[in-house]
Amino acid sequence: MVRDDKLNLLASAQKPFVEFLRSQKRSISTILAYGKDINQLVEFLADKKITEASSVTDEHLEEFKANLGQQKYTLKSISRKLNSIKTFFKFLKSEGVIDQDPAATISHPTYEVKPPRILSKMEYRALRDSCREDGRIAAIVELMLQTGIRIGEASRLKIDDIKDNDIYIESYESQPARTIPLNKAAKMALDNYLAERAPTKTKIVFVTKTGRPFLARNIRAAINRYFRLAGIENASVNNLRNTWLAYHLMTGTNAVFLAKMAGHKRLATTEKYLAYLQNNKEKVQEREKNRLEEL
Repeated sequence: MVRDDKLNLLASAQKPFVEFLRSQKRSISTILAYGKDINQLVEFLADKKITEASSVTDEHLEEFKANLGQQKYTLKSISRKLNSIKTFFKFLKSEGVIDQDPAATISHPTYEVKPPRILSKMEYRALRDSCREDGRIAAIVELMLQTGIRIGEASRLKIDDIKDNDIYIESYESQPARTIPLNKAAKMALDNYLAERAPTKTKIVFVTKTGRPFLARNIRAAINRYFRLAGIENASVNNLRNTWLAYHLMTGTNAVFLAKMAGHKRLATTEKYLAYLQNNKEKVQEREKNRLEEL
């Protein structure tokens, strides 16, 4: 394969790399993150007068890795940036731009993967109580706790997606479409909210008081506020989905079925929760004991 001199310029290779990621159906967030990571590397190398891909060595990449540490990036963030860099240089090699991949020998930093945060029964009851008077947030919290949908999926949910006792989640980027059953609690919370929902022409289920779509960032901010009101510490919106997954696994729900309901592309993503459950169960019990002592 003939080397592409234009692609050999690191700055020129960024756009084709992004196009490659799109062709691989990577998510928008992944493409944006990879693009920023490669731009950061290109700027670092430019300061060293290195502008061509064929001039980059593993030593340069080790220097970049060390520089990230000096800038106080977490080990997890450094590892993620190295993923971007490794993918970038694999792409350049596959295009015949470089003969040797300088990122191949770069090792990822080791760091502890924290177990998923799972709300105890007392915590998610406290969260429900804290937002009970807010019909919109109460419905979103109940929906996430009872169906495990992602925050983005909740923000994109349409009226037509609610089918009697099911909700339909449209495919989005690399996430597959799926239908999830609604239990009584989730159905009741949705019905209560829809009865008081602001009049609007939009088909989006969750809207603002002026009838505009209630964006994911607004949902996150609102639920975080109710976490604080409920006295629940170190919790995030994503933990509602973690809690749904964990409680289903603990009660014996089939992992293959659960993976389908969760929209996981790989069964391993669902199964990893099983390895965390026993350790996390002890932490959940300890949090419940502490909350009881506070009452």
